[in-house]
Amino acid sequence: MLKATCIAAALILGASALANGVFMLLDPERWYFSVPGVTTTGPFNQHFIRDIGLIFLLLGGAYLVGAARSDLRVAFWATASIWLSGHALFHFWEVAAGICGPSVLARDFPAVTLPAVIGIAITIWAVADAGADRAAATVATA
Repeated sequence: MLKATCIAAALILGASALANGVFMLLDPERWYFSVPGVTTTGPFNQHFIRDIGLIFLLLGGAYLVGAARSDLRVAFWATASIWLSGHALFHFWEVAAGICGPSVLARDFPAVTLPAVIGIAITIWAVADAGADRAAATVATA
C-alpha cells in the first residue's frame, strides 16, 4: 500500500511539473499573470520563465522515470526533490530577509513547499525500499 501511494505521488508530481513546464514554455506571459503571487516577484521576463519551464520539464520527467524504473528511482527522485526543496527554502529566505511578508508562505505552500515535502517523503521511502531490496537480494544469493 505504501509503495503504491509513493508511486502515485510521484506520478502526480511528475505530471504536474510537466504540465507547469509546458505552460511556462508555450505561454509564459499567460503563466506569469495566472499564477498567484508571481507578478509581485518582478517584471515579466519571458526568457527567465522559459528557463524555469525547462527545469520543470526535467523535474516532471525525473519523477515519472523514477516511478517506472525502480533502479533509477532514488537518484531521479532525490535530484528533483533537492531542487524543489531549494526552491521552497528560497521562498522562506525571502520572508526572513524581509523581501516579502509571511503571508506569501501560506499562498505559495500548495505549489512550492508541499511538492518539496512530498518529494522528500517519497525519496526517503525509495531509499528504504532500495535498501530492503538489496538486503533481500543478499539473503537470496547467500
